[in-house]
Amino acid sequence: MSRIGKTPIQVPAGVTVNADAGARSISVKGPKGELTYTWHEQVDVSVDEGTITTSVKPALEADRKARAQWGTARARIANMVTGVTQGYSKTLNIVGVGWNAKPMGKTLQLNVGYCHPVDLAPPTGVEFAVDNGNKITVSGPDKHLVGQFAANIRSKRLPEPYNGKGIMYEGEQIIRKQGKAFGA
Repeated sequence: MSRIGKTPIQVPAGVTVNADAGARSISVKGPKGELTYTWHEQVDVSVDEGTITTSVKPALEADRKARAQWGTARARIANMVTGVTQGYSKTLNIVGVGWNAKPMGKTLQLNVGYCHPVDLAPPTGVEFAVDNGNKITVSGPDKHLVGQFAANIRSKRLPEPYNGKGIMYEGEQIIRKQGKAFGA
């Protein structure tokens, strides 16, 4: 039995939820936007008066994959409800001499030590803000898209352990290495 999957999701005021069992999709609309999700075929989702519940179709014959999808579906729907009410954000710091970021219209331009600037366009529904040229805040209602865009930004210059330069998440600890020792 899935401990995550069996807990119901409370729908706050101002959020509308529409579940279509035939198409296996759910739509959540709130003040921050609208998100949709199509769940696995062995999972059931029902909406009753401000509560969303998930269950496995053949409760007695549920295999390991069905139980895993049950918990995943519940977590994805809970993230959708949180996203349309509060939203998600990730903050990245750029550390390096002369390295910076700046918004260029709807794209993000990174100058991180290459001979050319790197331009990144955010996915639909994801926004970014640049503070002081070295702090990037990525925000939006979809947890997956926010995390993926932040990971794409970070992948352009991963933090390195010798000088501590790179693009890193705020609060991320980089284990520093000593480097080569000369002489005896």
